[in-house]
Amino acid sequence: MKFYEVLKKEAVLVERKKGQHLFFQGNSDKYLYFVQSGLLKAYYTSADGKDFVKSFIQASEIIGSVGSAFADLDCSFGLICLEDSILQRLPLQILIDYGKKDLGLANELIQFLLQLAMKKERREYEFLCLSAEQRYRQLRQDSAKLIERITQNDLAQYLGVTAVGLSRIKKRIEQCEL
Repeated sequence: MKFYEVLKKEAVLVERKKGQHLFFQGNSDKYLYFVQSGLLKAYYTSADGKDFVKSFIQASEIIGSVGSAFADLDCSFGLICLEDSILQRLPLQILIDYGKKDLGLANELIQFLLQLAMKKERREYEFLCLSAEQRYRQLRQDSAKLIERITQNDLAQYLGVTAVGLSRIKKRIEQCEL
């Protein structure tokens, strides 16, 4: 059985409006979410209330708190809709159970996990080895349409700079491109 067949058979359709959460940091959530349409933001909130954007999730992508869904930990991040969104919600355990019975599906799950690991590895590299300006340039190159869909505040939080810092970066780049 293929992943999308399991999704069609077992998942529940979930619709959320812009500004609604799927889950909050510190709560429990046992699901993976497959995004059919819309845009979501995964974010961390520090003890002093400062937000840091972990990632943006678009159509055809999957998100979930694996620690919460698999290991009964609290969600380490929150997930909010930046646009009206339609998702399919599937308990992680159902995928695991199907994967135990179907080698093809298990291999698909391994591929999903490898893609996730590579995405996280790239994000860590960018954050640790590139300047905020380099990260912005890379994002512009890879995801120009995404930048048009998010607020400047969310973009700044994703890059790890203040809104003023982002403004300065954009101004420097504009001057270089003239």
